[in-house]
Amino acid sequence: MSGWLQAAFILMVLVALHIPLGDYMARVYTDSRHWRAEKVIYRLCGIDPQVDQRWIHYLTALLAFSGTGVLLLYVLLRLQAELPLSVGHAGLSPALAFNTAVSFTTNTSWQNYSGESALGHFALAAGLGVQAFASAAVGMAAGLALTRGLIRRRTDRIGNFWVDVIRSVTRILLPLSLLFAIVFVALGVIQNLEGIRTTVTTLTGSRQPILGGPVASWESIKLMSGDGGGFFGVSSAHPFENPTSVTNVIEIVLMLLIPTGFIRMFGRLVDDRRQGWTLLAVAGTLFLLALVGAAAAENAHHGTVPTAVGAATEGKETRFGVMGGATFGVAATASADGASNSGYDSFTSLGGGVLMAIMMLGEVSPGGCGSGLYGLLIISLVAVFLGGLMIGRTPEYLGKRIGSREIKLVVLYQLATPVAVLVGSALAIGSSNGRAAMGNTGAHGLSEVVYAFTSTANGNGSAFGGLNGDTAFFSTALAITMLIGRYLPIIFVIALAGSLAGQQRGTTTIGTLRSHGPAFALMTVGVALIVGGLTYLPALSLGPLADGLHHTLR
Repeated sequence: MSGWLQAAFILMVLVALHIPLGDYMARVYTDSRHWRAEKVIYRLCGIDPQVDQRWIHYLTALLAFSGTGVLLLYVLLRLQAELPLSVGHAGLSPALAFNTAVSFTTNTSWQNYSGESALGHFALAAGLGVQAFASAAVGMAAGLALTRGLIRRRTDRIGNFWVDVIRSVTRILLPLSLLFAIVFVALGVIQNLEGIRTTVTTLTGSRQPILGGPVASWESIKLMSGDGGGFFGVSSAHPFENPTSVTNVIEIVLMLLIPTGFIRMFGRLVDDRRQGWTLLAVAGTLFLLALVGAAAAENAHHGTVPTAVGAATEGKETRFGVMGGATFGVAATASADGASNSGYDSFTSLGGGVLMAIMMLGEVSPGGCGSGLYGLLIISLVAVFLGGLMIGRTPEYLGKRIGSREIKLVVLYQLATPVAVLVGSALAIGSSNGRAAMGNTGAHGLSEVVYAFTSTANGNGSAFGGLNGDTAFFSTALAITMLIGRYLPIIFVIALAGSLAGQQRGTTTIGTLRSHGPAFALMTVGVALIVGGLTYLPALSLGPLADGLHHTLR
């Protein structure tokens, strides 16, 4: 009961906070003035903030910015040993550096290394930290571009990518991360530039080095940005990252804060807050379904030991309990953040399957920074299209006609990620190198592989720990999956924004399908579940469902 009360409290806090945050973000992106610091950045970078870009130029700037980020981060990781504050760590291998550079530039935070054992403080702050801000801002810019496409009429302009990114960082991400870094320090999260602070003798008699580092400053942005990689190998299960139940609650809220705020911002920008509330209802319903499913699976497992102790406690941090771990896990996978305060491979088969399934829905519950909004809008367009077919009218969304070009882009968006997940998983299972990295055989081994490709393709970064991803095969395969899963959908989203912006807004009549209210929200939830189910049901059946059935009948 205490766990459910905590979950209810988190959701109430989130609903309360997303309103002022979303309203503030709407003002940020519609402000005609530029801050002095922003003007300095524009001059240094040769940016004209008054230029409104066509969709192809907006997309080109986005891809060039991200590609440059991958290159610079790769070089930094390779040269880590020559940089200050490396705390004795060597540079990463070429395959691992490439995987890590792609991971944090694509806002995925997949880690084929164990936190503090591979990265020094400079690489974390100047490398991963910078990309945590930049990659989140890229997603926010893409979501904003699609919103402008729905708002604007008879134009080929969807905004200025550079202005959107810089404002996202300077006015939203940076102030919030600074505020919550101070909060975390006050609540016991460490913040220093030390290496090994001391060495202690553990209860088993072994010697354990105790590390320091800039943990609080990293923790705040890793949670808000969706780049949920841990400073320590065990991420938010480590008491230096997440010391108390209070910090655990704050971390869960931070993972969901900007995605839900973006939904509110959408309602304000389209001048119809009912649209925002409808999308929030869709995301909230899917989130609650996942939370109930994961909690039920973790508290009602049929194994001998879980039955004896009342829940599946293996891999759970005792400070937070089973429900605290389940709530954190659902928030991390539903928000595309990927942080963890428990071992996801130690979840029950069905509990782990819920985490996998919520990612397979495609970042809509509520998803990542910006990516959650455009994911929700895409699934809403599918619902509008199907609803239009059922009532015999041309599909429209916010007065914009969903014609042949638009629905083709929507379909391509919907196919991009599943193809990356399923093809990648099949190649890994069919490869001797892929099978050699599996920590388990049978249904659970398949689940580990499918989870890895699902996580990387959807920009999440969480993992089942039984899979050894630090191999040349998986480092390369998962990096390619991250690039496909991040940028192919964004390409289709920006192209869709350009197509919608060129239309004249139609007149709403009594026969127009309403895109707000409980009926449309319920239809959109159904579409999300049906599309995800039809796409991934075979993989789920052979993986976590078969594994769960095996343990139930054994």
